[in-house]
Amino acid sequence: MSAMKRNFIFIILLLALFTGQAEAQRRLPGMKAVRFTAEIADGFYSRADRHDAGYAFSLAVATYTKKGNQWVFGCEMLQRNNPYRNTYVPLSQYTGEGGYYHTILSTSGKSFFLNLGASALLGYEAVNNGNRLLDDGAALRKCESFIYGGAVTLEAEGYLSDRIALLIRLRERFMWGGASGRCHFQYGAGIKYIF
Repeated sequence: MSAMKRNFIFIILLLALFTGQAEAQRRLPGMKAVRFTAEIADGFYSRADRHDAGYAFSLAVATYTKKGNQWVFGCEMLQRNNPYRNTYVPLSQYTGEGGYYHTILSTSGKSFFLNLGASALLGYEAVNNGNRLLDDGAALRKCESFIYGGAVTLEAEGYLSDRIALLIRLRERFMWGGASGRCHFQYGAGIKYIF
């Protein structure tokens, strides 16, 4: 047998051995991932029509459990504008999150997952950048406060490679203690790096 033919057979055997191995290595217990998401909050943002829709960014660490579920711990910043007369009042929320994401659907090749998560949130809210007085002289009852609550998240996760996954999210936050409304709906996308 020629050396070229031996090398070709060796390469074919290696490919056969390692094909599918990466899929089997996804979401193993103890694996960790860093995730970054960007989302629109409370509506569809359009500078021409409305200023009240906002945005949110989050950075979190996920740790996988035995069945591919995840414990997620991180922080999030939400910024939106509350309409007031012919202008708006800015609202900022900074929260820490701790939650559990359960896998409710996955493909056989482990390339797509649908997760449902529940999280506890604790943080700080500033209305009008912490200033009690508005531009027209009106005063806010609360301009700074500690907030608490939770969130429910539906998340689709598709693997682009063995280490990188794309996230698409729908999320509803329920917050108490602040001056803004209790519910904030968010939708957006993110990226996850598994290490």
